[in-house]
Amino acid sequence: MQLRPMLVCSLLLSGIGLLPFSATAQTPGRERSGSAVIVELFTSEGCSDCLPADALLRQIDLKQPRAGQLIVGISEHVTYWNNLGWKDPFSAPEFTERQEVYASRMSLEGPFTPEMVVNGREQFVGSDVGALQRALGDEARRPHLDLSILSTTPSSSGLDVTYSIEGEVSRSLDIIAAVPDDTDQSNVLRGENGGRVLQHVSVARSLARVVTISRAGQMSVHIVFADGFHLDSGSGHHLILFAQEKHQGAIEAAATITL
Repeated sequence: MQLRPMLVCSLLLSGIGLLPFSATAQTPGRERSGSAVIVELFTSEGCSDCLPADALLRQIDLKQPRAGQLIVGISEHVTYWNNLGWKDPFSAPEFTERQEVYASRMSLEGPFTPEMVVNGREQFVGSDVGALQRALGDEARRPHLDLSILSTTPSSSGLDVTYSIEGEVSRSLDIIAAVPDDTDQSNVLRGENGGRVLQHVSVARSLARVVTISRAGQMSVHIVFADGFHLDSGSGHHLILFAQEKHQGAIEAAATITL
């Protein structure tokens, strides 16, 4: 991994509340689909410049900036800050590796924090509200497949899920399953954020490809949780499913459901 120097955040934390689009809360419900947009935030508790991006994700997660478009955030905590004073308890190698694939595919110098990636197509500094607005507008104008989560059944080893894809599947798509904590709180003792109590939303605890599909229809998969993770671990959880072109290309459909 090539570690790129930290980028200066484009917005101050105090200015994040002034979003240049109207974001309304999604009505609580069991299954959320439609034109869901996956916003991945690569972040770290060891990174002080990540705080505005974390706050932005808290503000936009499960909000609708425009009719029919739902923002589904995933906070993916990387590992390369862990030897710089504070080991992020939510970090995992699979999130670092996922960011490295994006960096290679998008011809970046290397991974950096904070970084947002919208539907696998566009990336930018994770606190850049203007870039986020433009990316969401671009996604609103694109056609998407319709993915719906039909049922979830916990098992001793993970989760059995039935879902459906509607629309024309013109190429192979990876079905990616993420299981995040709804919210988390962390008392950081050392490093750049030492002495702060940090708040997070949609913190990925497990994220992996579960199957590759080449057709629409109704299907079932078994999702295996990461070692040591349990749904009854004290925080609320939700399941996110999305269909992504191979090699972490464009995300063509997404849905989320409360567990």
